[in-house]
Amino acid sequence: MKERLMRWYSGGWFGMCEWKETDIGNIPSNWDYGYLLDIASKEKKAIISGPFGSNISRKYFVDKGVPVIRGNNLSLNIGQRFIDNNFVYVTEDKAEDLNAWATVDDLVFTAAGTIGQVGIIAHGQKYRTYIISNKQLRITVDPSKMLPIFAYYWFASSFMQNWIASCDTGSTIPLINLTVLKSLPVPVPPLPEQRAIASVLSSLDDKIDLLHRQNKTLEAMAETLFRQWFVEEADEGWDSVRVGDFVHTNVASINKDNALKTIRYLDTGSLMEGKIDGYQTFDIADAPSRACRIVKHDDVLISTVRPNQKHYGILKNPAEDVIVSTGFCVITCDKIDPHFIYILLTTDEMTEYLHSIAEGSTSTYPSLKPSDIEGLEFQLPPQEKLDAFSEYAYNIWRKIEYNHTQIITLEKLRDTLLPKLMSGEVRVQLEQQEAGI
Repeated sequence: MKERLMRWYSGGWFGMCEWKETDIGNIPSNWDYGYLLDIASKEKKAIISGPFGSNISRKYFVDKGVPVIRGNNLSLNIGQRFIDNNFVYVTEDKAEDLNAWATVDDLVFTAAGTIGQVGIIAHGQKYRTYIISNKQLRITVDPSKMLPIFAYYWFASSFMQNWIASCDTGSTIPLINLTVLKSLPVPVPPLPEQRAIASVLSSLDDKIDLLHRQNKTLEAMAETLFRQWFVEEADEGWDSVRVGDFVHTNVASINKDNALKTIRYLDTGSLMEGKIDGYQTFDIADAPSRACRIVKHDDVLISTVRPNQKHYGILKNPAEDVIVSTGFCVITCDKIDPHFIYILLTTDEMTEYLHSIAEGSTSTYPSLKPSDIEGLEFQLPPQEKLDAFSEYAYNIWRKIEYNHTQIITLEKLRDTLLPKLMSGEVRVQLEQQEAGI
């Protein structure tokens, strides 16, 4: 199928197209318009809310079993359709009792907390079935009316995130319920056009995902060399030193009188295993109280809270207006290659160790102090070996940064196209037989 993006001008596509007005704006006259309830499957329990909290509390969790989808498995990042890790589990019998299943092509919404989050369970996920938590809602879409992936892109769009946020029924905690969910508006193009639109957006997301995976592979290559040179081939004669002998963690803090008018804020939740999901933008006067830490090129960031969740990364050429949360330990490497320190502090073994020494390690929010990181000991390799690793690592991260630049370009293209495609302002031209003409 040949696809071609065509702008739909106000005069119509080749002068023959018309618009119709809806609650979400003008859409092409040959598109239908409805609500989430209209595109749901006719099967029983096509739209459900999660079980009561007391029925799925901590006392029912087990080490293995049926995974429970919670808020941490969903995201406001449209490119992150489903986070298939960090689950809690219930037994098969308990899952049957709860009867709040989610499976392939189902959409899951956050009902309490970060409303606007939505995910789709794609083919090839780790598990065949899941259970939704008490803070989730789930819909099974009727594929004869709407393709699940098209529905995902619509409901995950920034337009609908804002719409859902405006439907908040909570007082202290943001909430939506089944009534709100069923009444969410949705444009309904013909299925061939839905398929073509979803194909364009998925193609961009697939390229973005490939670049992210390439970056993960590149980091793994650097870690492999680190392990070979500095763990497997370590010499017992190397001096034992402290991290604090080579870095400092006393970084500058911003204040409200700073010359910056706006900031881009990086919170711990937006940095995972070296990948930044995005920045929040604030006027300096309205910035969160935790938005204090000024950072610079090659600073290493490690979350001081729940270190086992791997909120860490190394910053490359951050803009002057980038400010990070006080939830990070910001490590500036004065006398040693930052990539060496970054890998040293983020191996799985070190992550487990940092979690074990965190204050309150058995509590919900175990936390580290910068002095915990500064006090870590390691065997100092010869300078020539450090220099060789530094050269290798900088070449690796140069490739990572190139990929990251491409990712940003593709994300901007996707985010620009999505609302135009969903409104019909930009159309995907199909071959006549595909469009049913």
